[in-house]
Amino acid sequence: MSVTLPYSETVRINQIGAGLVRRLEPDAATRKAIARALDLQGLEDFVVDMEVKPTPSTKEWTLKGRVTAHAVQTCGLSLEPLPVDVDRRFAIQLAEAAPEETAEIEITLDEDDTDLIEDGKIDLGQYAVEQLVLSLDPFPRKPGAEFVQPQEPGEISPFAALKALKAKDDQG
Repeated sequence: MSVTLPYSETVRINQIGAGLVRRLEPDAATRKAIARALDLQGLEDFVVDMEVKPTPSTKEWTLKGRVTAHAVQTCGLSLEPLPVDVDRRFAIQLAEAAPEETAEIEITLDEDDTDLIEDGKIDLGQYAVEQLVLSLDPFPRKPGAEFVQPQEPGEISPFAALKALKAKDDQG
């Protein structure tokens, strides 16, 4: 099963050299696809400035950047539009995966994990969308929106249902 990414901008690691600077600004159709993939009502602005630089150690890079966006989430309680402004800086360590490492991926919960680069390519678009997702509230709520517990129905017995039907017949 292949996953279709809403936004992809790849760069080969041999294009990085001493460093690479990119500004990603998806067009309106791409922003709409990203919004749909992230269950947003809208994504009006989305700009990501990125810089990829090799680290002193071999086969490792640092991806730094800043994501700014204006998105519209849906309030989880009122279902009303909830505008959100994003301004997030990020830094990610990348390392080229050895051929034997790509067959099986070990997942750990360390904060300083390094992302592995597969096939000699870095998908800057994927990292841009990932940083946007990390900036959004997973449970958006408009200020002042409160959950009101619905009134619990009283105990309903079959006899209560029959009594309600009898009351209707007596009136009609």
